[in-house]
Amino acid sequence: MTEMIIENLQKGSLDRKTIESALALKDSGQSQLFSLARDVRRRHHKDTVELRSVIEISNTCSQDCCFCNISVRSALKRYIIPYDEYVRRIGYLYQAKNRRVFLIQSGENRSQKFVDFIARCIDHTKSNYPDSVIILCLGNLSHSQYSLLKSCGADRYILKFETSDPVLYEKIKPGDTLNERIECIGMLAEIGFEVGSGNIIGLPGQDIRDLVNDLLFIGKFKLTMASASVFIPGEASDFSGEDPGDTDLTLNYMALMRILYPELLIPSTSSLEKSRKGGQYLGLMAGADTLTVHDGTPRRLKKYFPIYTTHRFTPNETFIKRIMKKAGLSSACM
Repeated sequence: MTEMIIENLQKGSLDRKTIESALALKDSGQSQLFSLARDVRRRHHKDTVELRSVIEISNTCSQDCCFCNISVRSALKRYIIPYDEYVRRIGYLYQAKNRRVFLIQSGENRSQKFVDFIARCIDHTKSNYPDSVIILCLGNLSHSQYSLLKSCGADRYILKFETSDPVLYEKIKPGDTLNERIECIGMLAEIGFEVGSGNIIGLPGQDIRDLVNDLLFIGKFKLTMASASVFIPGEASDFSGEDPGDTDLTLNYMALMRILYPELLIPSTSSLEKSRKGGQYLGLMAGADTLTVHDGTPRRLKKYFPIYTTHRFTPNETFIKRIMKKAGLSSACM
């Protein structure tokens, strides 16, 4: 049975039954799936990793996501990194750490004042470090706000669809709709952003058919990056008492993303390491080619950005170097 699944994947026979069976592979079957994913990665990306630094620039959020610890109802102390401090952090990362790809992340804040602040930060970065790549992850905004950020030099934008099931989407994100999310993804592509999206594996109420739908849903968009995060029941979220997502299922999903969409950048996320020790290394073995170093957010503020758990795993440079070397991968920005 395993041989037939792998053979079908190699031939490009990616029907729903094959995908569903591949998601369930374990042990030697999973090893074969990972090996195929690495072969695909090697052909399209060689053995290199895109390395980026993240700056969690603000935890202010207007969304009420049931899976997140920084939702609008959270009692967290809210912050926005001051402009002068942002300037120092970017300079340090670029000059001392040789970073060239920067992920600027925040809670969802649609106020024009905040968007103007982000635009100012982007303008500074691009003016002083023109070879840098700016990735934004700021949530749903208006067309004019996206256009402003693009005009200042932002290169990419991450906007995860979380789940392709509109009913489940509204259950996990009250006050938001999948249609609005899709509209925003379309706007970003039309404006000229390189767009990243993705889902969460193990959400309460999600089943294997949903994950097959999610995998196929990715192909409906013009994306340059796709991710899969394993569900972690955040202690301060509405889902605090739910079961965590399945790490192996998440890794299999990532391997299938690589096989189905070979050109995409696929991150191995810190949620994998939180879910299982060694999880981020296994993400690389499953075909991922992107890693994020958590060295941009000031240390005093990290505790105020507990997206999926109040005890996050935030990989530093030493950890990232170790798992890259173990996986036989390298990066120009290390």
